[in-house]
Amino acid sequence: MATINDNYLKLKAGYLFPEIARRVNAFAEANSNAKIIKLGIGDVTEPLPEACRTAMIKAVEEMGDRATFQGYGPEQGYAWLREKIAAQDFQARGCEVDASEIFISDGSKCDTGNILDIFGNDNIIAVTDPVYPVYVDTNVMAGNTGAANDKGEFEGLVYLPITAENNFTAEIPSQKVDLIYLCFPNNPTGAVASKEHLKAWVDYARANGSIIFFDAAYEAYITDPEIPHSIYEIEGARECAIEFRSFSKNAGFTGTRCALTVVPKNLTAKAADGSDVELWKLWNRRQSTKFNGVSYIVQRGAEAVYSEEGKAQIKELVNFYLENAKIICKKLTDAGLGVFGGENAPYVWVKTPHALSSWDFFDKLLHTCNVVGTPGSGFGAAGEGYFRISAFNSRENVEEAMQRITERFTT
Repeated sequence: MATINDNYLKLKAGYLFPEIARRVNAFAEANSNAKIIKLGIGDVTEPLPEACRTAMIKAVEEMGDRATFQGYGPEQGYAWLREKIAAQDFQARGCEVDASEIFISDGSKCDTGNILDIFGNDNIIAVTDPVYPVYVDTNVMAGNTGAANDKGEFEGLVYLPITAENNFTAEIPSQKVDLIYLCFPNNPTGAVASKEHLKAWVDYARANGSIIFFDAAYEAYITDPEIPHSIYEIEGARECAIEFRSFSKNAGFTGTRCALTVVPKNLTAKAADGSDVELWKLWNRRQSTKFNGVSYIVQRGAEAVYSEEGKAQIKELVNFYLENAKIICKKLTDAGLGVFGGENAPYVWVKTPHALSSWDFFDKLLHTCNVVGTPGSGFGAAGEGYFRISAFNSRENVEEAMQRITERFTT
C-alpha cells in the first residue's frame, strides 16, 4: 500500500493564510451584504506597470511568429534579464554579483522552500519569531523538525524572538546554528536591518560555517539611505549567504510570477566526507532537474522593470503603497494603538488592544469592522498579541478600513 510523508501531519493547524480564508469565507456567506476589506495577505492590487505590460504584449506577438517564437528557455533564466539584474540591482550598489550567479524563478516563496533540497537533514536551523510561515512549514515538510509544542514551536528549530523590547532585530544566537533565515525589510514586523546588524550576522556565519538565507523580497520599499538593500553590501557575505528577491511586490508580479535567487559561485558547504561542495552547482542541478524556467513573456516583462520608463513607474507604484502604510500608521497611532513598521516596508505591525489575543482581534475586526488582517500568532509564538496589516490595497479601501477601525478601537 502507498504511504505518505508523515511530516505533513505535523502541520495540524494548517497553513496560516488558508485558515484566514476559511474564516473570511464563512463570515461572508453568513453576511452577504458586508463589504469586506482585505488587508491580510501581501497581494498587490494596482495594475502592472505600463512598461511591463507593453513588453509582455510585444513578447506575445513574438510568440505568434515562427521567426521569433520561443520554446523552452534556459532553466537559469535568459541572460539578457540576469545581466540587467546583476548590473542594476547589485553591481550598482557595490555588490560583487555576476549574472551567472543569478537564477530566475517563479517566486521567492518557492525558492526559500526549495533551497532545502540541496541541504542535509542534520543541520541546526534558526528562524526568527515571528517569521514568514513558509520558512518553518517547508522545514517541517522536509523532516527537519520534530512535533510542535502547545505554542506552535517545532522541536529541532532554534527560535530567535524579535520583539518591541529588542527593536524587532534578530539577535545572534548563543549556540551554533547551520542555516539561518533572515528577512529584511521584515515580514511581518516591517523592521529593517542596519549594516552593523547584518555585519554581525555575516561575521557569525563565517565564524561558524553557517549559511544565511536572506529574503530581500521587500528591498524596494527601503527609503532610508543608510539601510542596505542586499546582504552582499556587507563584506564577506558572498562566503556565507544566499539571497532571494521577487518582482511581486515592487512590480506587481504576484499574478505573473517572477523572482530570482543569487548563489555565489564561491559559496560552499560540507559533504558527508568533509569535503567542500560548491552550492551553485547543486542549485543549478536541482533547478535543471525540477524546473523548466519562467516563461519568455514574463521574463520580457521583468526586463522592462530596468528600463527608464519601468524604473519611474515602479518608483511610483512603491510610493503609492508606502503612502498607504503611512496612512495606516498615522490613523492607528492617533487611535492610541501601538504601531511598528510601515516606514521602509509595506507592512504595519500593531499591538492588539485591550489584551486581546491575535486571533480574537482578527475575529473582532472581521465581525465589527469587516476588515481582514493577519493574526500575529500565525507567524510564531512571539507574534501573539500583535497583528499585521498590509498596505497592499487601493487608497479608497485603506482609508475606509482605517476609518472603520479607528471608530471602534480608539483608546
